[in-house]
Amino acid sequence: MHERILIVDFGSQYTQLIARRVREHRVFSEVTPPAQALARSAGGDLRGIILSGGPASAYAADAPRLPPEILDRGVPVLGICYGMQWLCEALGGAVAPGERREFGATDLEVVEAGGLFAGVPPRTRVWMSHGDRVERLPTGFRRLARSASCPEAAIGDPERRLYGLQFHPEVAHTPEGATVLGNFLHGICGCNHDWTPGDLADELVRQVAEQVGQDGEVVLGLSGGVDSSVVGAVCERAIGRRCHAIFVDNGLLRAGERELVESTFRDHFRLDLTVVDAADRFLARLAGVTDPERKRKIIGHEFVEVFRRQAARFAGARFLAQGTLYPDVIESVAAHGGPTAVIKSHHNVGGLPEDLEMELVEPLRLLFKDEVRELGRHLGLPEAMVARQPFPGPGLAVRCVGECTPERLEILRRADRIVREEFEARGEQEGVWQYFAVLTGARSVGVMGDGRTYEEACAIRAVQSQDGMTADWVYPSRECLQAIASRVINEIQGINRVVLDITSKPPGTIEWE
Repeated sequence: MHERILIVDFGSQYTQLIARRVREHRVFSEVTPPAQALARSAGGDLRGIILSGGPASAYAADAPRLPPEILDRGVPVLGICYGMQWLCEALGGAVAPGERREFGATDLEVVEAGGLFAGVPPRTRVWMSHGDRVERLPTGFRRLARSASCPEAAIGDPERRLYGLQFHPEVAHTPEGATVLGNFLHGICGCNHDWTPGDLADELVRQVAEQVGQDGEVVLGLSGGVDSSVVGAVCERAIGRRCHAIFVDNGLLRAGERELVESTFRDHFRLDLTVVDAADRFLARLAGVTDPERKRKIIGHEFVEVFRRQAARFAGARFLAQGTLYPDVIESVAAHGGPTAVIKSHHNVGGLPEDLEMELVEPLRLLFKDEVRELGRHLGLPEAMVARQPFPGPGLAVRCVGECTPERLEILRRADRIVREEFEARGEQEGVWQYFAVLTGARSVGVMGDGRTYEEACAIRAVQSQDGMTADWVYPSRECLQAIASRVINEIQGINRVVLDITSKPPGTIEWE
């Protein structure tokens, strides 16, 4: 069993960032809602507990709470923001509205060096996001750091190994956040670096083999992206040719996608591969649909129906394998039963029908994208496949705002090809997470050849990210933007305006729908 850090989700939009930051220290983390925390904290592999932030006030009657017995597990506990406030309330301290709120970058003064703040400068910048503050410390606690508006910016009871931070160490805006979390994980919890790609690969192969059994067969939903390709590699090691890869051309692919996936997969895998042309079927179901949630769920349903038909060809195909990742689960559903908001349904999570009749095989379900890339390299996949920019499962449907007609999809497909070609011709794709075109659905007046046009606007979207949970927009060079705009407007009838999307995630998402 891997050493494990349990993260209790009190509803913070940063909870999954905490999980991600813990894993960066080679320590396995999992997220749970307060209602399941006590049960999930059982087990000798538990090394520590982190309590997330959240929007509630710890003193409110309806605030989320934990059974206080969780503090008797004998492992260190770190409360962040609301988590710190709950910790204080539960142990006899007091929380009250602050005299002034703190949102954004704040100067922090370290009062007690060493321990949680080992290696942290006496003064540093941290990211605050709170309106309440701790007014009275519980017995045994002492101040570790303070800010101008928050005397108890960090607190601790080293004897019981209980700690609290009013600031957010998990966000990039806290430069020493990784050091603080590392001090908690390694110095206080005593964690080793045992979350390695090799151990993970062996573990996932073993899990798939045990789940499928000696005579089971798997239908793999292959998209050609890194996620499903890594699932294919895991399944190949686990069950060999009893895994049947199905690549579905749903009419929502990028230009050249089908040919690239088919050739790449056949060159590097020994699995059974079937290519299904289902474009007419998908586009017929999407006709007239403009709501993004309906699009995603229709696409998810149609994928499953295609996989069901393909599974009927194999006597033991009772399993459906997918490249579902942790961010897919996080955004699609209140994944852990807690108060976190649903952002959007991913076709392979929130879009699946209740009567699936196939058991899901999702070995990557608890992994982030960069962990999957590292795993793929360990499994021997070529770099061109591992480093490929992510392409959403619903394909161009979530980049074609409004109805997905064949005509609009072809316009978008041509625009997207131009964006990719111009980025790659200049080497500007290096270090960029995704770069693509969006057909916005917005129409504007233009003038071409002394005549009036009234056509759609195309948006260029390029972002930097580590794991897809947060992202910053990328500013391509003027030459790149100028070439894209010129080619799109001159080569594609139906677009007369090109704009650049400069929205980060949050508040936006990477995809438009």
